[in-house]
Amino acid sequence: MEIIINEGTEKDLPAVLELIKGLAIFEKQPHAVTNTVERMREDMDYFEFFTAVVNGETVGMSLYYYTYSTWVGKSLYLEDLYVKPEYRNNGIGSQLLKKTVDVAKQQNCHRMRWQVLDWNTEAQKLYEKVGAEISKEWYNCDLSREGILKFK
Repeated sequence: MEIIINEGTEKDLPAVLELIKGLAIFEKQPHAVTNTVERMREDMDYFEFFTAVVNGETVGMSLYYYTYSTWVGKSLYLEDLYVKPEYRNNGIGSQLLKKTVDVAKQQNCHRMRWQVLDWNTEAQKLYEKVGAEISKEWYNCDLSREGILKFK
């Protein structure tokens, strides 16, 4: 199987949005995705991504952006790393992760951070294998668009 990892471009957005929807199904939140290709086009200044292509089909992606940590400085946040189920266990996720880590190195990031669900043990094994520390101390805090607008 030939796996091609590409830097994502605007033309990849429809396929990436389908992968995002696949990730939402995998994470048992299929109705949570409200993003659109049009919104992603408008927001392209805020994220970058890689795609994994096999036989002309986009089968995986890694989407990231830069953040700033007051503790360590410039950081890269890996928002999503996803490979279609039928293509897993072929090294695609590892290749996408490596490309993303390479960006963090090239951009002189002092930390790379991402999340993994507590029940996603396969992903946890991969992340621990590459040296990631998985914290069980922090909770996520999300304020929805509605919450932002209602905030006083």
